[in-house]
Amino acid sequence: MSESQKYRGFDFIGDVHGCARTLEALLEKLDYRKINGVYSHKHRQAIYVGDIVDRGPRIREALHIVRDMVEHGSARIVMGNHEYNALGYCTRARPGSAHTYLREHTPRHERLIRETLDQFANYGHEWNEFLEWFMTLPLVIDDQSFRVVHACWDHELISQFLEHHPDGLITEDFLHASTVRDSFAGHVMDRLLRGTDMKLPDGMSIHSSDGFVRTAFRTKFWKAEPETYGDIVFQPDALPDEVAERRLSERERRMLLFYGLEEPPLFVGHYWLQGAPRPIRPNIACLDYSAVKYGKLVAYRLEAGDRKLTADNFVWVDVMRDAGDAAGR
Repeated sequence: MSESQKYRGFDFIGDVHGCARTLEALLEKLDYRKINGVYSHKHRQAIYVGDIVDRGPRIREALHIVRDMVEHGSARIVMGNHEYNALGYCTRARPGSAHTYLREHTPRHERLIRETLDQFANYGHEWNEFLEWFMTLPLVIDDQSFRVVHACWDHELISQFLEHHPDGLITEDFLHASTVRDSFAGHVMDRLLRGTDMKLPDGMSIHSSDGFVRTAFRTKFWKAEPETYGDIVFQPDALPDEVAERRLSERERRMLLFYGLEEPPLFVGHYWLQGAPRPIRPNIACLDYSAVKYGKLVAYRLEAGDRKLTADNFVWVDVMRDAGDAAGR
């Protein structure tokens, strides 16, 4: 019996980023109850889209909640780019490398992981155990009736990856190889965990809301017959008008991916959406609504066999500023 046949439904949960109290509020709203210290549901399974670590106030607590659920079978999870970043930041490069760690300890990288490392400062053994656990997180879930990946579903790359890694897990060799961005491993991790992007034209750059200067913008992987840059942009920061109105070349169109309407429902996180949660398309839902920036921690309730996503099946709690308590929909 497959996982999808064991349950009446599934609850897909967006990027937690250390918002443990809000996560507990969401799980309780979804009728999950603690049994022997672990959240579970009689008839449903939670599925996390990754990014449990970094940025938030209770990263350690959030990791314990999620790992306990996964280990007891009441949840599943795919790897997010922040779990992958943590592995790279904390894994020493092999002899002969030009770097000490797989992910360089630059000010930018240090800034992203600082909250996590600070909160585990007195729990070094626990942190090492969580790093080992991150290596057991698959990159994708393809359960016939639905699919899950942190950022982007690329049919060709995923098929090639699963040929050699049928369990969806990366190996230590794959982790080391992924530091070479032009390698197959590097391409897999960048595409699946960070999504697709396109270079800004003519050496342009934009200052994003998270404080970084970017020379590329994130793109949709589901837009049919786009004409302009504005048709494909998918990120919190808008493109300048002169860029948004620029027409795509045929070469640029060929670079884009396309997830068709006939495909199974797909659930992703990663993209820092705002506003009222709703499907991107009838078969695609992004569940990242900027919880750690006082947005919403969002779930989608999928009943077994459903193929069309609706706004009515989103459930969320609004993240409040008073010590992480949440008030919900």
